Amino acid sequence: MMGRMRFIAGAPQLRCRFIKGSVMVEDTLGSPPSSHPTFALPAPPTRSRRALGMAALLAMLSMSSVQFGAALSAPTMTAFGSLSTTWLRLCWAAIVLAVLVRPKLRGYASAHWLAALALGIAMAGMTLCFFASIERIPLGLSVAIDFLGPLTVATVGVRRWRALVWPLLAIAGVLLLARSGTGWIGGSVAQSLGVLLAAGAALGWGSYIVLMKKTGAAFEGLEGLSISLIAAALVATPFGLIDSGGHIPPMQLAATAGLALLVPLLPYALEMVALRQMPAAAFGILMSVEPAIGALAGFVVLRQPMSVLQLVGMVCVVCASVGVIATATR
Repeated sequence: MMGRMRFIAGAPQLRCRFIKGSVMVEDTLGSPPSSHPTFALPAPPTRSRRALGMAALLAMLSMSSVQFGAALSAPTMTAFGSLSTTWLRLCWAAIVLAVLVRPKLRGYASAHWLAALALGIAMAGMTLCFFASIERIPLGLSVAIDFLGPLTVATVGVRRWRALVWPLLAIAGVLLLARSGTGWIGGSVAQSLGVLLAAGAALGWGSYIVLMKKTGAAFEGLEGLSISLIAAALVATPFGLIDSGGHIPPMQLAATAGLALLVPLLPYALEMVALRQMPAAAFGILMSVEPAIGALAGFVVLRQPMSVLQLVGMVCVVCASVGVIATATR
């Protein structure tokens, strides 16, 4: 009987037809309406082109906000330190979103709270490592290394040997990006630390992608994001206090309040909404252009030019991301 409909002698026969978004089930043998009424089942949900287009726009706005926000943060981080600046930015974002959303503290299971806490830890690690890395290495290189995180997440789901060509292409692209006009980036202790921090950000970003979709589905609206941001701010507090020495100048408070809108508040909110409106594979393909946006932000805001080899490396990273997502969806 599973998956089939059998004809039973003497029993009323039913037919299905789609009418205005519903499945109408009707008696086809002329039985009286009172004994076998027509009823409706909801039709399978479909994503409209308008919804997908809006989700794509939100994703592009999110990536632009992250990269240009990171570039604009450079003077503040240089003046006051990256860890304390990132911590204050997370605090501002958590406060603003908590006031706007007013998340409920009841009605959720322990599994929901654990998901939000895990997302907060991933957010804190990703953000702290990323902004500490761009103090030491160019923004374009940092973003490219950071992007290896989601690329790895996408590659893990592909059980084909041919799919290994894409992470290898991405690694080749990162190596090309690490070659500047004066030699290899990472030759000094500070630059080597910057590369390691970018790798830590990649780990956090990969975890963030997995946990963001799970948390967004577990909570209503932006409540999950609000709780996760509070957790992220708490996790970052020891690092921020150590970096600042317990002293926070009013100028730093004012600067981080504005920067919190660009990173992380606006991007996180836009990504959570976008992930609800479009498939994860399509979202992953869109995210492929983020290294290019990071390189553009570094060039426009920070005056960090790229050599021909570095531009080729950037193209390799973007192509590797598109390739792994396309392979995963076949």
